[in-house]
Amino acid sequence: MSFAARLQAELEQFKQEGVYKRLNYLEAPQAARTKMQGRGEVVILSSNNYLGLCNQPEVVAAGKRALEEFGAGTGSVRFICGTFTIHRELESALARLVGCEAALSYVSCWNANEGLCPTLLGERDVVISDQLNHASIIDSIRLAKTITRCQTAVYRHSDMTDLEEKLKAARDARLRLVFTDGVFSMEGDIARLPDIVTLARKYDAVVAVDDSHATGALGKTGRGSAEHYGMLGEVDIITSTLGKALGGAAGGFTAGPAVLTDYLTQRSRPQLFSNALPPTVAGSALAAVRYLEAHPERVTRLHDNTRYFRERLTALGFKPVPGTTPIVPVILGETAQAIRMSELLLEEGVFVTGFGYPVVPQGQARVRCQLSAGHSRDDLDFALTAFRRVGAQLGLI
Repeated sequence: MSFAARLQAELEQFKQEGVYKRLNYLEAPQAARTKMQGRGEVVILSSNNYLGLCNQPEVVAAGKRALEEFGAGTGSVRFICGTFTIHRELESALARLVGCEAALSYVSCWNANEGLCPTLLGERDVVISDQLNHASIIDSIRLAKTITRCQTAVYRHSDMTDLEEKLKAARDARLRLVFTDGVFSMEGDIARLPDIVTLARKYDAVVAVDDSHATGALGKTGRGSAEHYGMLGEVDIITSTLGKALGGAAGGFTAGPAVLTDYLTQRSRPQLFSNALPPTVAGSALAAVRYLEAHPERVTRLHDNTRYFRERLTALGFKPVPGTTPIVPVILGETAQAIRMSELLLEEGVFVTGFGYPVVPQGQARVRCQLSAGHSRDDLDFALTAFRRVGAQLGLI
């Protein structure tokens, strides 16, 4: 069988199993409502655009200004060809936002995570990871294990007893790094950060939190999971993204002590061998941070929309996974049912994604709704009406 034929056979198998991903093409900006090719106007309930800043005029204008002032790209890596001042401004603003001394930007949070474990860990060190951590954390740990031969351990999801057992077993390690998501993207639940930090202090460990789904979305003013728990400044390392609540363009960052970002500048391979964030993205992200700081009511509206949608969805007879974050999963069981529901909702004008195995465990297929401050009550009521119709059609309510 030829190379192309083998790939085609596997793609056909994906389709038979109901896991083939079909792309939907948008003809307008990412917003509460947008235009989809072949569908017309749809309400988006599948975006990480939590604050509705993707198309905020101030954010877009700042990206244009940075494009005109600094050009389209950086030309090379920062230490070779120079670092634009806008990157320095952005990193200062990001550090302030998440309550850390310093921050270092990357082209994605995937790269930020990938640059962390292999840089910090060696043979005498151990990284302890939550069972449901994001794939970027998992790959960072795999890479570190391969390159530096560090030790690894996984604790059951949010199980503090199991985490403590793993910390006890790692007493002899030079560095004990506990790595967790702040908000787990498929479940929408929040890491037990106070308990994790308490255990880390007890066993002299360092805590790293990927706050990608929390930055801009959690806390009274959107400063993330640490603010949510009243713990700003108490988390050792925070990685996060610019590609979700902060305008949704691209980019990520690592924040922590200044000595950490300096060390990553010297040794982190994604930093040393990849171009910096495009200036236009840095400009729009900086404007998004400043907009968030000036408009905390956006966060309040996001939280209000989340409560409203959860309450009304439950009243319809659905059983969303309990929680308070703007990620609202509805568990359906089998992959085919989740995919079918998402297709029927799209026919009703609501764009929401169905997920099945291997993205989520067998038997835990779901549609994952994501709320935004950009949604009006009319948008949410339109979506809820679609859920009622489709739920009745599928016999779910």
